Amino acid sequence: MTNNLDRVELSLVGRKRSERLFKFYGFLGILIAFLFLITILYSVISQGQKAFFTTFIKVNIFFDSEIIDPQNQRNDEDIRYANFNKIITESLKKKFPENLNKNDSKELSSFISSSEADYLSEFVVKNKDYIGKYKNMWLLASSNIDVIVKNPEMEDLDEEDRLISNKQLGWLNQIRLNNELKKELNKNFFTKADSTEPEQAGIWGSLVGSFLTLLITLVLSFPVAVAAGVFLEELAPKNKFTEFLEVNINNLAAVPSIIYGLLGLAIFLNIMHLPRSAPIVGGMVLALMTLPTIIIATRSSLKSVPPSIREAAIGLGATRFQSVVDHVLPLAIPGIMTGTIIGMSRALGESAPLLMIGMVAFIVDVPTTFLDSSTALPVQIYLWKSTAARGFVELTAAGVIVLLVFLILMNGLAVFIRQKFEKKW
Repeated sequence: MTNNLDRVELSLVGRKRSERLFKFYGFLGILIAFLFLITILYSVISQGQKAFFTTFIKVNIFFDSEIIDPQNQRNDEDIRYANFNKIITESLKKKFPENLNKNDSKELSSFISSSEADYLSEFVVKNKDYIGKYKNMWLLASSNIDVIVKNPEMEDLDEEDRLISNKQLGWLNQIRLNNELKKELNKNFFTKADSTEPEQAGIWGSLVGSFLTLLITLVLSFPVAVAAGVFLEELAPKNKFTEFLEVNINNLAAVPSIIYGLLGLAIFLNIMHLPRSAPIVGGMVLALMTLPTIIIATRSSLKSVPPSIREAAIGLGATRFQSVVDHVLPLAIPGIMTGTIIGMSRALGESAPLLMIGMVAFIVDVPTTFLDSSTALPVQIYLWKSTAARGFVELTAAGVIVLLVFLILMNGLAVFIRQKFEKKW
């Protein structure tokens, strides 16, 4: 009897030790995952927050009438064709009294973004009284200057490893000492589409493209998926054909997304000849990818409704179709909506299928219709990451932040709907 008790005690000690080890390894795994998450978020946020602000330089612009309107005709088209880049360069040169050669003038002119010439031309068109006069204006700095201002540690690098020369760095320090440098909200990032110049690039074009694409995805996938889920779960006869359909729908949910891109390339572009890189094609491809997810969520939600609801409706004289549509489906809607939002959030983060149908194109205009060429948010991030210019590093991280915010909001909405409207049986 004593030996048996000893064996039982030893067994309990061993099991408790195994339980403690299991808890320790579980806690260690969670801790490592949390540290990785913090590291990734810190890296993205520390880089991305810099893109939300941009650098401006104060310049006392002289609107030289000999350059802008030598004939004094005040014609809008003539003013727009004037050499405003020269006006900016000449105004910058007046900040520095030393003699500047041609190469110095070129380096100095690179302080200001090329977009500011158009800005000044439109300003003069609307304010012709400034021709021949001076005006202090804050002009958008070029990407190289902006990167140096945002990353002051780069000033300590050797000249060959720095984005600007020693002479340019000296001019920048002089501008800084004169309080002619400031940082403001980067409006271009929130209002414009892509550009070859980092300081002019924005995310608005890809956001609109993603919205139009997801709208097509929702319109095509939601009604079809819900109808298919209701039919398979409630109305279809249980035979080998429906079992075959169920197995293949479950398999389609695990198919790599790039396969759907290849399908869209073969059917929508090569056979149907729909416009390449258009939201309508992207939406159709993502709808195919999202269908299995919503069908599975629909069937799971319908299964959660107690059989007594169906039996009570049929007992009161309703047909099987009426019991499903009028009683079962309304109770399953919260779960269906949750599955739909999760499927849409997955579609929002997909880039592989969109790359296959040409939505990787360089688009400088914001799309206005479903047939316009456009790109999507994850593809825009990919394009910025693959660009060599240093200024796109911050833009890439900022794009990731925007994408994460939308994904968190969509998944948060799914959790809210499930907790708010889901019934406990």
